[in-house]
Amino acid sequence: MFFPELIRSIGPKDRVLEVGPGGTPFPRADVLLDRIFPDEDHARKQRGGLDNINAEKKVVFYDGGQFPFKDNEFDYVVCSHVIEHVVDVEFFLSELSRVAPRGYIEYPTIYYEYLYNFSVHVNFVKYKNNRLHYLAKKDTTFNEFLPVQKFFYRSLEMGYSQLADAFKHIMFEGFEWRGVILVARATSISDLVFDELVVPKYQEEKAFLTGRISDRIKKMIMKVCRNRARW
Repeated sequence: MFFPELIRSIGPKDRVLEVGPGGTPFPRADVLLDRIFPDEDHARKQRGGLDNINAEKKVVFYDGGQFPFKDNEFDYVVCSHVIEHVVDVEFFLSELSRVAPRGYIEYPTIYYEYLYNFSVHVNFVKYKNNRLHYLAKKDTTFNEFLPVQKFFYRSLEMGYSQLADAFKHIMFEGFEWRGVILVARATSISDLVFDELVVPKYQEEKAFLTGRISDRIKKMIMKVCRNRARW
């Protein structure tokens, strides 16, 4: 989770569910809901490379269908970096609002996917005009750029995250919701981008733009090229 400060509506006595906790769950969560994955390698990728969920919380596993909880069993549900993995987005969102009256959703934006194109991410997602818009990657020609995106994906694997770190408020997004989550299938890329793209003036970004870390980028390119046979 990149923006825990956006979670403002959890009361001290609220019962909190986290769906898809990855390897490092949200500390305030009382119960964790995770998928049953086909094998450990797949599960490890979903946990960001970690072997196990790093928390002493109750973990409930399910098959990806209906959540194994009663209506409004929780007061708040956290769902961070999961929606981009989900095949049936509208059903999944209906389950979030069924088990809790409010919650928080966070996801990578199309700008992040444009660079790194994670194979386990099947959707583009954007919250706009009080509605969550989504579009399946398979319904676009996006993967035609995969030969180029492999370079950036490999660089991120090797730890070169300066670009994503500098522009994280563009690369990722999160919002709180209450009641029913309004959702719509996007009809064009314009539904998935920011209406006004304001580049935040972070110190890391300034360093990047002025070339003060250009040597790091050059070393990254050379190292990735040396390791291209591993792709």
